Amino acid sequence: MYQSDLLPLREEIVATAQRAYREGFMAATSGNFSCLDKTGQYMAITPSGMAYSVMTPEDIVILDLNGNVIDGQHKPSSEWKMHEEIYRHLPQYHAIVHTHSPNATAYAVLRREIPCVLVEMLLFLGGSIEVADYASQGSAAVGTNCLPILRRKPACLLANHGVVTAGETLAQAYTNSIYVEDAAKIVRLAMSTGCPIPAVIEEEGSKPYGISI
Repeated sequence: MYQSDLLPLREEIVATAQRAYREGFMAATSGNFSCLDKTGQYMAITPSGMAYSVMTPEDIVILDLNGNVIDGQHKPSSEWKMHEEIYRHLPQYHAIVHTHSPNATAYAVLRREIPCVLVEMLLFLGGSIEVADYASQGSAAVGTNCLPILRRKPACLLANHGVVTAGETLAQAYTNSIYVEDAAKIVRLAMSTGCPIPAVIEEEGSKPYGISI
């Protein structure tokens, strides 16, 4: 039943995960991707420890929001609790992307916010990219610690871990992850020759976003 009903969702998750892997957003089997079904009752998520190059739609695991496997032959991603916490508390999101993209993750391991220096960051990410408090990988606290940031903007860094982005759709969540990595790369390049200047909205009464470096 769930195999046929959720096949398009599974196909989209595999296609997005494989694209992210090709684009260098994670190494080996790290990272994870998920979506909610139309009812909001079930979560489709990448399996644990499987190479993206051989992943197929049938490998995607279906869970309810209590972590019970509804359909699938593999264990769900070890970070399924993070996804569950975000979906349970932030119903505006229906898709989550977790990557270890290198430039952004460099800021995560420094536990350093990426300042808002690009207009795209204002439009797509809500400003600077903040760092969620550290939590042990695989614990529900990874998701819980993201909530204060993700309530206000669709992306955050995970301290000593990586990046999580969310959206109404998987395409939107992945686009957000692209902008996070692009911003991190540009800030690092700018810092090699000077001091990046945070962006401002050019409107009367507006306030600057991001932080100074």
